[in-house]
Amino acid sequence: MAYTFDFGQVVSGEYGQWLVSGLVTTLKISSLSIVLSLGLGTLVAVLRLSKVRPLVWISAGFTEFFRNTPLLVQIFFWYFGSYSILPNFVNEWLYKQDFEFACGVIALTVYTAAFIAEEIRSGIFSIPKNQLEASRACGLSFVQAMGYVILPQAFRVIIPPLISQFLNLIKNSSLVMTIGVMDLTYMARQIEAHTFHGFEAFTVSTCMYLAISLTVSLGVNIYNRRVLHVRSR
Repeated sequence: MAYTFDFGQVVSGEYGQWLVSGLVTTLKISSLSIVLSLGLGTLVAVLRLSKVRPLVWISAGFTEFFRNTPLLVQIFFWYFGSYSILPNFVNEWLYKQDFEFACGVIALTVYTAAFIAEEIRSGIFSIPKNQLEASRACGLSFVQAMGYVILPQAFRVIIPPLISQFLNLIKNSSLVMTIGVMDLTYMARQIEAHTFHGFEAFTVSTCMYLAISLTVSLGVNIYNRRVLHVRSR
């Protein structure tokens, strides 16, 4: 018997609400992870360029460890090992929250931050060294020189690779379904299990991921043109 496509069944009624709920969860975990990974990645990049050896070693170790281990393994690492690694007060707070969601955010944040740190470091290296030296000569500390002079210029250089990292994070967020986070992929899988219309469910979820990615890419490019270019004048 020929297969009958039925997109209406997976986008209407209760199943449509499942997709919307999964989309909201995906947007929450992605946006939170993007903000945190950008901040953490910037910190790691700056520490790696400092002259304090222990900080350089720690930041380098962080980057190499999280860049060279699979994200799925890291998700399970935080999900099953957070209680042994993190301080007790942190674990108590996590268990009071949505534990699976929190572990997903942690995994996505540290994984993406390791890549962002390298992108930022490359952007800093593209800035002439005499600008940092001139900033220090004007009385700015290393942190102030980075924050006010070097990093604003570096971010303008690395906008394209940053967009790629943000898009990768959004797509990688689908892996958190493996620890029970009810994101868009999780809901599509549930719809497939209930209706046996897997093609339709995952086609719709794929289009939703595509819409999110295109929106993020467009938004960052608009910000780059209207804000960063204005500041550079």
